[in-house]
This record gives sequence, C-alpha cells and structure tokens, in this order.
Amino acid sequence: MIVLASTSASRRAMLTAAGVAHEALPAHVDEDAVKAAMGEVAPRDLADALAEMKAIKVSQRVPGTLVLGGDSVVAIEDGTLLDKPVDRADAERHLRMLSGKRHDLYSAAVIAENGRAVWRHVDRARLWVRPLSDAFIADYLDAEWPAISGCVGCYRVEGPGVQLFSRIEGSQYTILGMPLLQILDYLRTRGALTS
Repeated sequence: MIVLASTSASRRAMLTAAGVAHEALPAHVDEDAVKAAMGEVAPRDLADALAEMKAIKVSQRVPGTLVLGGDSVVAIEDGTLLDKPVDRADAERHLRMLSGKRHDLYSAAVIAENGRAVWRHVDRARLWVRPLSDAFIADYLDAEWPAISGCVGCYRVEGPGVQLFSRIEGSQYTILGMPLLQILDYLRTRGALTS
C-alpha cells in the first residue's frame, strides 16, 4: 500500500484502475506561497517542486511508507502559466487564452519516504487547442462546470474536454495528472507491486 499525497479524483482513479492499493491523504500545501517564494522558474521545475513538497509533507506524517506527490502545470506557448480556475468566469478567461494556441502540460510525480524524496519523474504533453467560439465555450462550461474546477487547463480529456483539441502529443496519463507508467515501474523496483 502506498499513500497518495492528494485527494485528486483523477489521480486516485488512475491508481485504482491500475490496481495500486493506496490511501489518499491531503498535503495541505499553500501552493500560492510556494510559487511566490520560488519566483521566476521553469514550468517543469515548478511542477516538480510542488509535487516534492506534497510528498515530503505527507511522508513526515507516515514514516516507513512510500508517499506519492503529484502536480501539473500548464504553460501556454507565450509563457503564461495557468492554474486551476478560481470560478466559472476565470475558467472562461482561461479557455479564451488557450483558444487557437499550443500549450505544454507538465505532470510531476515525486515519491518520498521518511520525509525525503527518493524518486521523481516529470513528463510533458503538448496540446493544441483549436479556435473556440464564444458559443462553444458557453456550452462547454454549461456541461463541464464545476466538474473542471479542479483541473489545470479547464479540461478533462477523458470527457467532453477532448473536443477542445486539434492535436495532442504525449501520454494520456500525463494529461490526466501523473506519469503513471514510470510510477508503476518504480513501485515494482521497490517491491510495492509484483514484478
């Protein structure tokens, strides 16, 4: 059994579907304070740092257990970083910013044990959002809000969010929030999964 330092429904669903026994414990990390303290940093490094903080914080509470922390960061091709929308109006603003543009989604995973990181991996997916009409955005938010309120980029590719895209490169697991295949490989090397 591992501990997921998150209550993310998507991350929990991926682990459950993969047959990984886990318990979810929220990390309660102040992500805004972390981002402010880090200043200008590459999106990849930000995702990695947030995943590490979550894993270590929870790992300190459950010694001797492998704790998985994860985080995702969206970077639009112009360098703008997007976070989870704070409300429906913010989600609409995010979708307008993404419309007709490419963005990179970085999903980081860090495994900690006894309060220190013992493994990490950051993966990138590249996504092209087709031009979105005002009518499409309104209909999409009518259908998907508030379900996407916890989603960086305002989409669930496993649902209607797939309609936002003209092209996607990268692992669907990464887009869902974790580089799952690499996580499973590490868990096998640690004996947490049968190899």
